[in-house]
Amino acid sequence: MARPKGKYAWTATVGEKGQIVIPKQAREIFGIKPGDTLVLLGDEKRGIAIPPKSMFSRFAAAVFETSEEE
Repeated sequence: MARPKGKYAWTATVGEKGQIVIPKQAREIFGIKPGDTLVLLGDEKRGIAIPPKSMFSRFAAAVFETSEEE
């Protein structure tokens, strides 16, 4: 069965301290380097997502966006 282009799946093991190791292939594809900060998004029904670094600025802007009038 061929995987869809640009789609990947990996497994990771959670250590005793709650740390996970991101597989080498994933780090290479997404340009994740030692010392990088990652954002983890969680939804109790859908799970955990780690969006790409390029999404960080958009995510941060959405967090601080307000719908209330000042």
